Amino acid sequence: MTEEPRDHEFSDGQGFGDPYDEFDLDPPELSVGTDEIDPVDAHALADQLDEEQIASDDVDAETLLDVALEYVRINRHEQATEAFERTARYADDERVEQEAWVNKGVAHAELEEYDAAIGAYREALDIDDESEHAATTETNLAYALWEFGRTEEALEHAERAVEIDPRFAQAWYNRGFFLNERGLAEDALTAFDNAIRLGYRSADLLEEKAIALEQLGEDERAEEVAEEAEQLRSENEEQLMDAADNQRLRE
Repeated sequence: MTEEPRDHEFSDGQGFGDPYDEFDLDPPELSVGTDEIDPVDAHALADQLDEEQIASDDVDAETLLDVALEYVRINRHEQATEAFERTARYADDERVEQEAWVNKGVAHAELEEYDAAIGAYREALDIDDESEHAATTETNLAYALWEFGRTEEALEHAERAVEIDPRFAQAWYNRGFFLNERGLAEDALTAFDNAIRLGYRSADLLEEKAIALEQLGEDERAEEVAEEAEQLRSENEEQLMDAADNQRLRE
């Protein structure tokens, strides 16, 4: 029987922010008033999204991809998954096809459809498992596998992510988490320290590091790191509250 995984706040490796600009989930060219206007209607692309009304040769896959990404931005993830799949089907460029499959996986994960997310990420890796974006795809796949209860496979793909890109800090963090889960505290601690050296620092990472230190019998250091995690979490919450207050003032 598969064990139910404990809650884990994964890194932001699910999406494709810097330095993965080609996978941007917020394309500036589609900046519209999404509270009032459907992005598809706003760009007159309804016919392009209807397979019965347009020949595949006439479809601009990159435009379809932008529409799908805009759906993600406004949290319409179900529509996004459909648009990403059509993008992948129509794309002649493997880069565009891979991007569509990866972001389809992201959208499924947002819907907690982890089986579908796993399938989408595997499709992306089948296209090119050594591309500049392969490490991010591998860490996304590890996340989906973890959420789906396939924890051993999750560790394998977390390991693969850091093999592909040893400077991918978020991948080191996720690798450390999986190692912690298996009681490999010393290796987990090394992974967390690598993530910190590469510029990734979060309250979740520090909490996991404290767990690893405690397992290694370094109780004093574990307590110090746990306090640091608590302080960082409080600072983050304060910043969120300040941002919300500023937003209300602007309104």
